[in-house]
Amino acid sequence: MKDNMLEIINLCKSYGNFELSDVNISLPRGYIMGFIGANGAGKTTTIKLIMNMIKKDSGEIRVFGKDHVKYELYIKNKVGYVSEQPVFYENQTVAWNVNFAKKFYDEWDDALFEDLLTRFNIDSSKKINQLSKGMKMKTALAIALSHHPELLILDEPTSGLDPIVRDELLGILMEFIQDESRSVFFSSHITSDIEKIGDYVTFIDNGRIILSEEKDKILDEWKIVKGDINLMNNYKKDLIGLEQTRTHFKALVKDFDAFKAKYDISSLVIDKPTLDDVLLHLTKKENLR
Repeated sequence: MKDNMLEIINLCKSYGNFELSDVNISLPRGYIMGFIGANGAGKTTTIKLIMNMIKKDSGEIRVFGKDHVKYELYIKNKVGYVSEQPVFYENQTVAWNVNFAKKFYDEWDDALFEDLLTRFNIDSSKKINQLSKGMKMKTALAIALSHHPELLILDEPTSGLDPIVRDELLGILMEFIQDESRSVFFSSHITSDIEKIGDYVTFIDNGRIILSEEKDKILDEWKIVKGDINLMNNYKKDLIGLEQTRTHFKALVKDFDAFKAKYDISSLVIDKPTLDDVLLHLTKKENLR
């Protein structure tokens, strides 16, 4: 049985016109899970519920096997959390903000923080409002890492960052899990980031989980199929997210081995999908089972 760092069971939350419905997610120890979905799909709401920043309507959330409300203080001491827009005292220096934040953690490591500042090339004497978005995100991540968390929970950490900074942050997340005792749960609408470092992928669309699986299994077993429009009806009941032009069709196939055992595929073009392909076709909902 896998040691799950995070378990979400039948989680529901409604407000306004939005509803998070029956969300189920499991993240084993030692892995990275990418939480993918369009803006407004429910990623931030789910993360805020995990962090008990908003109250759930029903369901269970367990972090390190413990109820996230009953053991909130214990959990937050062992979780490194970074929001999409990290909250700082903008007119104060990096050093001032860190001295304020570290009081909340039992295992704060000054030496580790100083090492991270050096690595990230952060000047602790600068005021937060003098930093670029990328430097603010690095500062927030340095704070999140400096109390030796077992789990990192990050909400869109690479959004709006240039490719070089994004790649650097992804490398830091890979390093974080190398000893296989820690895990990362991070949301993104940038599927290429998840494809680079994710072990597990969870897709959320309009408040509902539509897929949660090992990334490699998705990319190995699912395929994009293309063919002549006149042949489409031969395969239609097994096609997901069907796209049509006047002459051709394109769709996603969930279990390609079963598909090719069932049909003559000699006239089809078969491509390996990217996570972006999977996301786009799944959100079309056509023939989704």
